[in-house]
Amino acid sequence: MALPGRAQRVQDALAAAGFSNRVVEMPASTRTAEEAAQACGCAVAQIAKSLVFRGEGGEPVLVIASGANRVHERRLGRRLGVRLERADADSVRAATGFAIGGVPPLGHTRALTAVIDEDLLAHSEIWAAAGTPRAVFRLTPEELVAMTGGRVLCVI
Repeated sequence: MALPGRAQRVQDALAAAGFSNRVVEMPASTRTAEEAAQACGCAVAQIAKSLVFRGEGGEPVLVIASGANRVHERRLGRRLGVRLERADADSVRAATGFAIGGVPPLGHTRALTAVIDEDLLAHSEIWAAAGTPRAVFRLTPEELVAMTGGRVLCVI
């Protein structure tokens, strides 16, 4: 079965980056970390949710956090040496090419600075969004770091 356009874009980005991970479309929504965990049959902490924040000069910063964690913008901003604020839906789409609820960790319309929640590294397998509110792919934390070039930090 063919993937929807945005999910296929993620699959193509994975292949272009040399990864063999497969995007799958779930029968139920994976828009929230809780929904994704239920659909994937894993713990909420194994969901790698991609969130976009605005840093200095409005530059987007991609934060890939464990589904069990809430990003503390102020603390994370201090760790990065910038002031962070959550981006609105239009800014997220402009920075990534994807809507909130389906933002993947790669395949964006522009290069983004990425931060990875250190708590994701505690799992042997994690799941990330793949472009739509029902598309996901399985990966390892090591693959996530490699595909994003992200800096691993405490985000809470």
